[in-house]
Amino acid sequence: MRYFLSREAVLKSLEKPSVYHIKKDDLYELDRNSFEFLNNCANETGCKNEDTEFTDYCLKEGILDRNKVLVKRPGIKKSPEPSLRYLELQITNKCNLKCKHCYIVNKGVSELSINQIKSVLKEFEEMQGLRLLITGGEPLIHSRFKAINEILPEFFVRKVLFTNGLLLGKKVLKKLNVDEIQISIDGLMKAHDSLRGKGTFGLAIKAVERAIDYGFEVSVSTMIHAKNLEDFDEMDKLFKVIGIKDWTVDVPCIAGRLEKNIEFQIGPEQCGEYLRYGYGNGLHTGASGFACGLHLMSVMADGRVSKCTFYSDDPFGRIEDGLEKCWLRIKHVRLDDLKCDCEYVELCRGGCRYRAQLLGDKYGKDLYRCKFYGIIKTSK
Repeated sequence: MRYFLSREAVLKSLEKPSVYHIKKDDLYELDRNSFEFLNNCANETGCKNEDTEFTDYCLKEGILDRNKVLVKRPGIKKSPEPSLRYLELQITNKCNLKCKHCYIVNKGVSELSINQIKSVLKEFEEMQGLRLLITGGEPLIHSRFKAINEILPEFFVRKVLFTNGLLLGKKVLKKLNVDEIQISIDGLMKAHDSLRGKGTFGLAIKAVERAIDYGFEVSVSTMIHAKNLEDFDEMDKLFKVIGIKDWTVDVPCIAGRLEKNIEFQIGPEQCGEYLRYGYGNGLHTGASGFACGLHLMSVMADGRVSKCTFYSDDPFGRIEDGLEKCWLRIKHVRLDDLKCDCEYVELCRGGCRYRAQLLGDKYGKDLYRCKFYGIIKTSK
């Protein structure tokens, strides 16, 4: 029997040879023989294999198919080390809301052109990227979102749309070419609406349900703030009932609009325990010994490139320089450089470096994560 690499599987030459299942968001490390076998399965004639245990496993995981698969696959080129796996692409900084915790301070409206987006996606794919995070602002507001959506299927990466859900109607969902939709829900009705605007909670929940009905994997992002602390148990029940794939819970950095909206601010002692909420896959196994964001880079709507959106004012270049050149300029922070010596440092990777910087020291402790792991004890 001949076997073919499935339509959703793509080989990646990362730190270790791997195969990535785009729909499942699963990354499998391979030995050289397995990688070569799957590479042979990627051609039109497929490949035979006597190792039934391996082929049965690959069939079960959706990596192999018994039927011929005709797709034009990208070339395999060794990635830089560390590898760029997750690209945050801010296609526009324009938004239809004015959320009171938003850290993005716009200095004029900007959006990436179609040609810029194509160029970035092509290079990201060549660099063996895994996950494209399409963000804003509100990405659905981009003046040429329809054209952007039409080019997405050309690229063998997982596409995740980050949205507030307000524009996620049936017409959009029918034609949307993404693998996952992440919708922001920051509490139950009262807490969410106090942060994002009256009526936005109901619209966001409807968007979640509608997207699930259309067959999309839906995840939710929640920011902990002073007005939603009583909502987490109910949110946990609600999200599991309606079928949320992943629930990400984090703390907003006190930057942008949140600096002025002090009634929403919350300190480490208050909110550390709420970081235990949330569920899902998160990130794939990567290189050890480095602080957060090792495999992440961000492209801003004005073309600047930085290690994440929090550091947009400290860019490493512009997309015209080339994605790989920008990536190689980043000085990745090692765990040994941090002023963290607790037993959990490999798990939390030092927490958020930007949050630590706001607290006074880029190499210092992220006190929110310290509270979560019990390093900071609650005051009596």
